[in-house]
Amino acid sequence: MPDGAVSDDPQVQAQLDRLWSLSPGADILGLARIRRLMERLGDPHLSLPPVFHVAGTNGKGSTCAFLRAAMEADGKSVHVFTSPHLVRFNERIRVSGKLISDDMLARYLERVLDIAEGIGASFFEVTTAAAFLAFAEHDADACIVEVGLGGRLDATNILTNPVVCGIAQLGIDHQSFLGDTLAQIAGEKAGIAKTGAPLVTQRYPESLFPVMIDAVAKVRTRWISQGEAWDAAAYRDRLHYRDDLGRLDTPLPRLAGAHQIQNAALAFAMLRHQNAVPLSEAALKAAPLWAQWPARLQRLDHGPLLAPLPQATTAWLDGGHNAGAGEAIGAYFTDDRLEGQKLHLIIGMLANKEVDAFLAPFAGKIAHIHALPVPGHEHHGPDRFAAIAAQWGIGCTAHDRPESAIAAIVASGETAPKLLIGGSLYLAGEILRLNDQLPD
Repeated sequence: MPDGAVSDDPQVQAQLDRLWSLSPGADILGLARIRRLMERLGDPHLSLPPVFHVAGTNGKGSTCAFLRAAMEADGKSVHVFTSPHLVRFNERIRVSGKLISDDMLARYLERVLDIAEGIGASFFEVTTAAAFLAFAEHDADACIVEVGLGGRLDATNILTNPVVCGIAQLGIDHQSFLGDTLAQIAGEKAGIAKTGAPLVTQRYPESLFPVMIDAVAKVRTRWISQGEAWDAAAYRDRLHYRDDLGRLDTPLPRLAGAHQIQNAALAFAMLRHQNAVPLSEAALKAAPLWAQWPARLQRLDHGPLLAPLPQATTAWLDGGHNAGAGEAIGAYFTDDRLEGQKLHLIIGMLANKEVDAFLAPFAGKIAHIHALPVPGHEHHGPDRFAAIAAQWGIGCTAHDRPESAIAAIVASGETAPKLLIGGSLYLAGEILRLNDQLPD
């Protein structure tokens, strides 16, 4: 799907328009089309710097952020491919540490589209090909690649020789593509395993052990699992990590939420179980404080969107949209953090997301629900959120745009309201744009 991709640059927009006109208009998993694209481009994916390949239902983007922070703290130059973008399409591709420029992006999209006729490549496949072509033609010490959807049949799985693969938290999401059970989803994620590249994972239930063991056996590699080969925990406001190489004591992540401790630790485990990109211990210790990842319990500035609210307002933004994300976000909002208050929840969610599962952890923590559409995408209507509000005995108001929701909170008369805006990365991108907090 196009992810609502637009650009202020006419050259980039011309290529995005061209891409959308040629795309089949839907996500179609499989590697046949990306293989044909790569063959026509001269197989640039075979000429990348050492690749760190990351999958997961939740946390894979944050893990990539910690990987990048550690490498850059050690002075390394890093290519990064992530998805989706929040505000600008350029956010998906970092070349040698910097967001790809409009001029470079337009040229690489054009080169891929010029050879793509007859393949029927999807939006994501063309984007992946453009990123890998750019990475192959620019020097860097490492390459971090986030899986788009699933793993086994994701376009990024064209990669043949990563130095290490990682899988973050697993959960139920994208069932129409990946299956209805956690075991099926785990199997799809573990499909990124490659010969010679350790597969590093977070802690999983024993019911998934056969899935992971089978995945690594097929490609003759090792499974490096949390709880067995490595582990990590927070203790006395520090992150304590251990594996066969020894112990590591670092600051807690600056990224908010207890779940980020495990994402940072997964990045440490990936880095310490490969030899292609050696890093100093000082760089690993710096990473938790250096890492940035927008729209993940991000504190919003008092920018243009929030300007009508009192200065004492506290507002968080998170694009999480499934049960696992709901649990992590809900756990963050403790009684101490809320200071005896309840949250105004401003929310919009895509129609294929399970609202009840996402919102269940917020029961008792919400003062009022403000329901929004997700422009350009099929989304749940306000009645869906109103039904949950009724169960909780609170109010729900429908708004057509974020500014209206903010105005309603202003009208409540609270002098120091607390807001959570979430439910969709697409909505999160719109919030960042309106509040003039563009990712960089």
